[in-house]
Amino acid sequence: MPHSQTSAPRDGILQGRLARGASPWLLPTVATAALSLARARRSKGAAAVAVPATALAAGMLWFFRDPEREIAQGRVISPADGVVQSIMPWKDGRTRVAIFMSPLNVHVNRAPLAGTVTSVEHIPGGFVPAFNKESENNERVVWHFDTELGDIEMIQIAGAVARRIVPYVPQGTKVEQGERIGLIRFGSRVDIYLPEGVEVDVEVGQKTVAGVTRIDRG
Repeated sequence: MPHSQTSAPRDGILQGRLARGASPWLLPTVATAALSLARARRSKGAAAVAVPATALAAGMLWFFRDPEREIAQGRVISPADGVVQSIMPWKDGRTRVAIFMSPLNVHVNRAPLAGTVTSVEHIPGGFVPAFNKESENNERVVWHFDTELGDIEMIQIAGAVARRIVPYVPQGTKVEQGERIGLIRFGSRVDIYLPEGVEVDVEVGQKTVAGVTRIDRG
């Protein structure tokens, strides 16, 4: 039987840091909030802007949080925070585990195993909601890792709101299990393909925590 749902660690901003790649979204909202707050006492217009601007800035800070994690032990760990959307056997013997990330989840993705990044390929596509089956044709980045289990494929898929995927490491980089490897801005999905013979130890609907939840059965 799959393990019980993983309890998520505290992900407050004070427990971690802000994600790399957040600046294009974060800096303008924080600057607008700070400026409107500074002018609020002298201008009714600025005061009217200050409340929504500050709320938006706080939301951006929360969304782009990047908490520290104690990396779990296991052959394959979750690359993403979210909920297991589907588990599908593939024709080549592999098993695909799809993890849906809502805008409330941490959106920094982590290496599922230690190994070498052998390929990072950006593929243009659409932007339908990540929970939709047609999202397989969305904008995406396809990763391949050379690991102790052989080639591991992982795909970052942009959603209806997430219009940018930001890889952190290039091809040829050696990564540790649980190392930060990229960011997807706003709601999105991450698929990981387990090699033939590797059993899945999560179930559809189960919550996952990047770097913490074990995906395979040992």
